[in-house]
Amino acid sequence: MTVELHVDPTPAGHPALALRPWADSDIQPLVDIYRDPLLRKWTRLHVTGVVDGARWLAVQSDGWRTGQRLSFAVLEGDLLVGNVAIKRGTVPSDCAEVGYWTAADARGRGIAPRAVTALTDWAFATLDGLTRLELLHQIDNTASCRVAEKTGYAYHQTLPARPPFPLDGHQHVREAPRPG
Repeated sequence: MTVELHVDPTPAGHPALALRPWADSDIQPLVDIYRDPLLRKWTRLHVTGVVDGARWLAVQSDGWRTGQRLSFAVLEGDLLVGNVAIKRGTVPSDCAEVGYWTAADARGRGIAPRAVTALTDWAFATLDGLTRLELLHQIDNTASCRVAEKTGYAYHQTLPARPPFPLDGHQHVREAPRPG
């Protein structure tokens, strides 16, 4: 399945975004982005070189093959600025998790909320039986809390810490729109 999503520019001057499956040409930009210590703090799979980048891309490709991880590179023009993904334990499932990150130099420009909104809308419209999406983050990740709020994911509960994350986490939930 090849899916590409497009996010229109905003009246406030934010440029259009394109969301597409990851490609081999993304390895070096991915390596460069992962030099950011904050990104490495919040993510489990680290990319320190080309070999790690190829492994990371293989995980994304395998996720599309199985339907368990539908991951999109987020681009602003030709520049890689982030990642958004739907993660499902079993397929089909009525519940999935949304994951995302934004490159350091792209943070604070509304990219994550716009990309998460596009991914959420696509997932509810496309993935059979999906009725609930969850967004999880460690409690000290205030930027992710803001993304959840901006994208309509309501705070649901605090979850106990679990490796590899040392602190408790927040679970935010968004339900599929009801037909009618």
